[in-house]
Amino acid sequence: MLDWLLNLDRELLLLLNGQQNYFWDYLMRLISEKEMWYVFYIVLASCIVNIFGWKKGGIILLSLIFVVVVSDQIASGIFKPIFKRFRPSRDPEFSHLVNLVQGYTGGKYGFVSSHAANAFGLAVLVSLIVKDRLTTYFLVFWAVIISYSRIYLGVHYPGDIIGGALIGIVMAYLGYFLLKRYFQTSLIKKPVEETYPIARIYQISLIGTLQFVMMAFSVYFCFNR
Repeated sequence: MLDWLLNLDRELLLLLNGQQNYFWDYLMRLISEKEMWYVFYIVLASCIVNIFGWKKGGIILLSLIFVVVVSDQIASGIFKPIFKRFRPSRDPEFSHLVNLVQGYTGGKYGFVSSHAANAFGLAVLVSLIVKDRLTTYFLVFWAVIISYSRIYLGVHYPGDIIGGALIGIVMAYLGYFLLKRYFQTSLIKKPVEETYPIARIYQISLIGTLQFVMMAFSVYFCFNR
């Protein structure tokens, strides 16, 4: 059974990693870089503070940091050293079949993906707190595209992504539980009850979408100068 799952994971990796061109190479490389999302994180933090105020917003931001940091440590500090599963880009028996981008190979071990754990942890916790459909759709899309970029770059198997996503989701629900139980932070009202704070939340989706578009156009113009 385990061998069947591992073979399926490799086949899926080759399917999702095999369709490449210069445009997507550069775009996925940008999406995969954590530094590219600093503006998005700043907008997200400012929206939360604007909606909840400094005290409650600060508690929520601390809970987000807690979920991301713990998810990252579980993925990188516990799972990877224990399972010691080579990344596809590092597997001596498999790496020659993987399409790599700009020679990027990542670290030695890949199970589970810390990118997926961090992205899904943040996306799910914010979605649970905000309770806004548009923001939830965007954040899930954001987490999925970041996770897919790791497969595209050949540094993670789909199984690494699924495992990381599950860790992030579990930690998000734990963070949400602790937030409600110990801090009793009131959640914002739904759009039909209070529209102005929701309008601020839409900034998350808007700024994030614009950042995607800007990255895509920067790559496009790079190849069409």
